Amino acid sequence: MDLEVSAEAKDKRLNRAVAITVVILSVFTGLCNIKDGNIVQAMQQAQSDSVDSWSEYQAARTKMHIAETSRTQIAFIGEGRPETAAMLAGLDRDIARYRAEGPALAARAKAFSDKYDALNVHDDQFDASDASIATAISIAAVAALVESPAVLAMAWIFGGFGMVMGLAGFMGWAVHPDILSSLLG
Repeated sequence: MDLEVSAEAKDKRLNRAVAITVVILSVFTGLCNIKDGNIVQAMQQAQSDSVDSWSEYQAARTKMHIAETSRTQIAFIGEGRPETAAMLAGLDRDIARYRAEGPALAARAKAFSDKYDALNVHDDQFDASDASIATAISIAAVAALVESPAVLAMAWIFGGFGMVMGLAGFMGWAVHPDILSSLLG
């Protein structure tokens, strides 16, 4: 008794639709991954710049406190000595410079932190896009196996959401997957 199993699908239109879906989603994901990689690099640079700026701010504050303490000690110990006035004047200049630098350094560090946060929104969009499209491709594969247009429609829903999130990342739209990000983050 010979049993012949056919590997051909009954509905070639469904298989073509699955194939086209997978190609479109795969190409779109590739483009999103390039842009997301660039965003991650920019985030790393912004984070590094923020840390450097905060460190510089802290160093200026530390130097200011040291100068203020030194000034107090010199004023107390050197009272009445002729060289005390010159030392105090130099410390006063240093203290004034550190006080003037502080707000600008803090503002610069805050700007880098804000830049990081803004880039992170787009990184989250691309992450949501990637996850949704990967799910869509998997569902499309199942649609081909079970030969179900309804399952393919579910893949298109996930793929559509993924493409919206990817386009939001490219275009700078204010669409953010808050629930998904908090659940997975």
